[in-house]
Amino acid sequence: MEEARSAYAQETQEAMDLAGKYLTFELGQEEYGIGILKIKEIIGMMPITAVPQTPSFIKGVINLRGKVIPVTDLRMKFGLETRDYHERTCIIVVEVDCGSQELVMGLVVDAVSEVANIRGGEIEEAPNFGSGNHAGFVKGMAKIAGGVKILLDIDCILTGEQLSCLADMH
Repeated sequence: MEEARSAYAQETQEAMDLAGKYLTFELGQEEYGIGILKIKEIIGMMPITAVPQTPSFIKGVINLRGKVIPVTDLRMKFGLETRDYHERTCIIVVEVDCGSQELVMGLVVDAVSEVANIRGGEIEEAPNFGSGNHAGFVKGMAKIAGGVKILLDIDCILTGEQLSCLADMH
């Protein structure tokens, strides 16, 4: 009984730790959220220069006010079907922790929704998807307005090899 209470207290503390403001966005039919402190800015689509010998989900680089930053298409990274960009498609510029350095990169998403203030009581831990599914980048699930928003750990979306590939583009 004491063990169950302790596990519940730990889960509750983890949910409280995840509480805060999230930028929510759409990919297909799903809603995702990234902690607002990781967001640098949101920009409209602009020309992306392809870089050879990179994974297919890395679309290339953009020139953002004189700084070259890599751009990843989250649809492709998550294995969703590709679709043409439209008027609501945009790039969320984020700062990713690469261990010894911070990496600024762009994420192509279908549409930005809102900044949501998510309380700890609205967050559940991510379900276990089994050993074959590498969903370690899912921080938790926010239950809001009858739906679920998937909260992402942006620092864990790309693997070390993929991050070093992006860091080399800077």
